[in-house]
Amino acid sequence: MREKQARKLYLIEMLGGLGLYALLLVVALRVGPGMADGALRTLVLASPMIGFLAALWAVVRQFGRMDEYLRRTMLENLAVAAAVTAGWTFTYGFLENAGYPRLSMFTIWPAMGAVWGLLQCLRNWVGK
Repeated sequence: MREKQARKLYLIEMLGGLGLYALLLVVALRVGPGMADGALRTLVLASPMIGFLAALWAVVRQFGRMDEYLRRTMLENLAVAAAVTAGWTFTYGFLENAGYPRLSMFTIWPAMGAVWGLLQCLRNWVGK
């Protein structure tokens, strides 16, 4: 599969997964809080993860379509992003002990994703 075709397919799959995530998130936030405690409420509130898993599936498929060089570059960026995020969260844990506000676990993936994307942009800008 050509790189341009692979990117187009990835974009379709990723946007589909993110669209499903957004739809399920809206439904979960509107319906879930008013439900009685129990397994059904838990399932409704966790249902956006179906869209997340679809987006994750798109990423896994895209890695399989990449050539070895692109795959290595992306995995290096992911490893560095994970290390930067680990350092940031570990440091912030000490700051919480100093009185800083607690952060939600929801902040970790966006931070890691931002670092991952920034690294990719920097690599493209610098010339790989």
